[in-house]
Amino acid sequence: MAPPKSRTNITAISLINAFPRGHMIALALLLLCLLFSLVVSHPQDPESTIAVPISSTESSNFDARPLLPSLDVSLNTEPLSQTTDTPPSALPLATSTQAEVLPQGPQPKEFTVQSGDSLSLLFRRAGLGDKDIYELFNDAAEAKNLRKIKPGQKLTFLVDDNQLKELVYTINTLDSMTFTRASKGFIAKDTSLQPDIQHGFSQGVIDSSLYMAGKRSGLSTGLTMELANIFGWDIDFALDIQKGDAFKVMYEEQHLDGKRIGYGKILAAEFTNSGKTFRAVRYVDKDGVARYYTPDGRGMQKAFLRTPIEFARISSHFNLARKHPVLHIIRAHKGTDYAAARGTPIRATGDGKVSFAGRKGGYGNCIIINHGSGYETLYGHMNNFAKGMRAGTRISQGDIIGYVGSTGLASGPHLHYEFHVNGQVRNPVTVPLPKSMGIDKSQLAVFNESTRPLIAKLNEFSDNTQVAMAKGTTRNN
Repeated sequence: MAPPKSRTNITAISLINAFPRGHMIALALLLLCLLFSLVVSHPQDPESTIAVPISSTESSNFDARPLLPSLDVSLNTEPLSQTTDTPPSALPLATSTQAEVLPQGPQPKEFTVQSGDSLSLLFRRAGLGDKDIYELFNDAAEAKNLRKIKPGQKLTFLVDDNQLKELVYTINTLDSMTFTRASKGFIAKDTSLQPDIQHGFSQGVIDSSLYMAGKRSGLSTGLTMELANIFGWDIDFALDIQKGDAFKVMYEEQHLDGKRIGYGKILAAEFTNSGKTFRAVRYVDKDGVARYYTPDGRGMQKAFLRTPIEFARISSHFNLARKHPVLHIIRAHKGTDYAAARGTPIRATGDGKVSFAGRKGGYGNCIIINHGSGYETLYGHMNNFAKGMRAGTRISQGDIIGYVGSTGLASGPHLHYEFHVNGQVRNPVTVPLPKSMGIDKSQLAVFNESTRPLIAKLNEFSDNTQVAMAKGTTRNN
């Protein structure tokens, strides 16, 4: 028979049974750890306690007693982790946040010129006034360039004690002008960065228009317009362009710090229109004049442009038996009508002198240019004239002389353009245009030496692109 259990044992057992099982396991593990530490530790070794790194200047005020004297385990062999619950006072001082270094002195203020901004307004934004503008203009003659500020350009002001110390006028990516206050007023300095010039190449096939084809091929709008100007003496881009026409262009790319920042001139180009291919190459002659020529040295530029408006649509052709759209009678149409939005610029098709500028019957606002050698051109229905257009004004080919309108007998905005040879009206679209002079025979060798590498490179670009396209097609198949 088992001896009876004492009351004390029953109470202890009841308490143990009352503890959750998880707590009992944790307590048992803790007791084992305490027992193990008492067996392997050396209490007499002062280095066996937890070491807390402190600076020498604070050691006299720091309580160096061990944090857990009953756990005589050497823990100072590993750095304290900042992810534990160690109080901040026990962390190394090296982990304290360093004070932020704030910039000293006045800081520059940069403003981008917006549409409608004036120099006076920008100075006020910088905390300055008109007297500061006057002082700058009075000291530096170059300050007059600030009158030409345009949207997108930048002005950076450095102001100290309500006084302008420096102004940087950023004209574009490459050019800037700096005005710095000196002992005797402001000093101006121009800065022009030199970009790295590389060659770019684009080619395309026309589906609807040259503009859209150029955009798809990666040509900028400026380069597309230049391409049209180069071949504009041989191709009427309003009438002659057909689906399937193609172009190839090699041009300058401007790079700065490894980034493309803009485009330069077209160096060589090819345009195929209705199966006929035209080629052009840029050449700078001994006088520094740059023009485009055929590869054999004939001038691309003719005495006249084929059309006075870029990318316009012909709404009415030359027809000596046409029915007038306003008068509704048979009346000869002695020119070509180009439909365009009101205000579209009109270009002079050749060099010459204005012989008439004013109102002229059914032509409305009209300009007539005498080009010499029996050639004369007429531009009618203008909305208004360009500045300075009057009888006697000298005109260069491509100059803007006015803007499309519907003055006179016109059913809508368009340009009526006539071409006269020795007093006889001729069809502007089909009349043979006099050619310009080409490279002089004495300079032909120099011309060939300069331009042949460009033509060869254009061919190389074309061949490489075709090979790459062929390989791509093979892989896709």
